[in-house]
Amino acid sequence: MIRVLLVERTRLVRGAFAALLSREDDIEVVAEADGNGEVLARALVYRPDVAVIGVDSPEGEEIAVRGELRARLPDCRMLLMMASTTPERLRRMLDLHAAGVISTNAPPDRLVHGVRKLVRGQRFVDPEFALAALDAGANPLTPREVEVLRLTADGTPTREIAERLCLSAATVRNHLSAITRKTGGRNRIDAIRIATESGWV
Repeated sequence: MIRVLLVERTRLVRGAFAALLSREDDIEVVAEADGNGEVLARALVYRPDVAVIGVDSPEGEEIAVRGELRARLPDCRMLLMMASTTPERLRRMLDLHAAGVISTNAPPDRLVHGVRKLVRGQRFVDPEFALAALDAGANPLTPREVEVLRLTADGTPTREIAERLCLSAATVRNHLSAITRKTGGRNRIDAIRIATESGWV
């Protein structure tokens, strides 16, 4: 029997997923949580094989990226549910602690399939997300350029960006010129839009 911990802040959605998984003869939802500080405690009590975690809420994303669940229960595999993602976010989730990622808009049998794949020691990436990541292409920006662009997108002035990143103002301007060129944008605003839509920041 595959033991599942289901983490989703919306009670109605959580109930629907629990009912879906519980219909299967080889899956048992042993515990549920809404993400408000109770996930680790329930996981330690019920020792699930798979934790299915909704990460569209701040609590869910924090659980996923913090890594505490994986550290305390290394045999528990994480399947993250999200309505949408970007290629960069998908890579970040998979590079951190998730064994699988699935769209909340996926057909019901895909969730069941994902849980079973994780228990077999395999990874599972929703085909819709995988195709989007392939279509987006590689990020042409360096890590430093991403930092500069994120601060620029937040409205941070050039001098403040320079101070925060221990750079000169001229270096920040050079980074912004390189970013605009690499993204193919007409200006900084256009570069921010292109990089955001492509999932590079």
